[in-house]
Amino acid sequence: MAAQQRLDGRVALITGGGRGIGRAIALAYAAAGAQLTLAARTGAELHETAHAVAGQFGSAVQTVVADVTDRAQVDNAVAITLERYGTIDVLVNNAGNIGPVGRLWDNDADDWARTINVHLMGTYYGCRAALPAMLARGSGRIVNMSGVGGPNVTAYDAAKTAIVNLTENLAAELAGTPITVNAISPGSIHTRMWEETRDLAREIGDTAMYERGVQVTSGEGASIARAAELAVFLGSDACGPLSGRLIRAFADRFEDFPAQADAIMSSEAYQLRRVDPANPFPTSQSYPDLPIRQP
Repeated sequence: MAAQQRLDGRVALITGGGRGIGRAIALAYAAAGAQLTLAARTGAELHETAHAVAGQFGSAVQTVVADVTDRAQVDNAVAITLERYGTIDVLVNNAGNIGPVGRLWDNDADDWARTINVHLMGTYYGCRAALPAMLARGSGRIVNMSGVGGPNVTAYDAAKTAIVNLTENLAAELAGTPITVNAISPGSIHTRMWEETRDLAREIGDTAMYERGVQVTSGEGASIARAAELAVFLGSDACGPLSGRLIRAFADRFEDFPAQADAIMSSEAYQLRRVDPANPFPTSQSYPDLPIRQP
């Protein structure tokens, strides 16, 4: 691992750190030298992940049982991190669920609202709690988890899209500070969430989603290791000035970003809204000829 992508001495709080992508990020952060606080609702999964982190890497790690929809519990997770380590360098807002699967008008309204709360409000609560300490220290990295939904998962999709807008606008508010905030689109990765989605899609007769679920859970999904690697990149010095960007772990060559950082930051690239009519959807193959924002 390149020196700039190391996290030696850094302190990271990872929500949803007990399983799936959160667990993979925890292990990757530990391998890069970070000290960790892992937060999630299920204590047994947290303890198992913490045991793996300590056993494999000897990293400092603590766990906090917390529901990210509860602002006080998120505040407490940040406070516990600061109490033990004295700082918080990286916040990874990873906690999530698939929410109701089916037509919007058939969804349970409380389940729909809870999905928004888990993803969007959980991300907001995490940023709100961690930023004062980052601003006081004059450094920090925030990594938010986005994703792609679609028909029959409207709550999930609405929340994930909102997270990208939150990321872009928060980055604008933080302009002029050393704090960056970016979003990851990890791709369709074989996790328990995709197993649940596959089964629920079959129940409602969504053939396309079911077939995609079978594909993902049969070994043809995106790489969980690649998503974790991107999370390390965005938490490290290698990220440089990149902020307010949505990066696809499954498609974008983020290894090339350090050399392209200035061009990326003066363009609409890797954002939710791309307004350059000549190249509204730039790809990795488009660079370094980036669409530059006109004054």
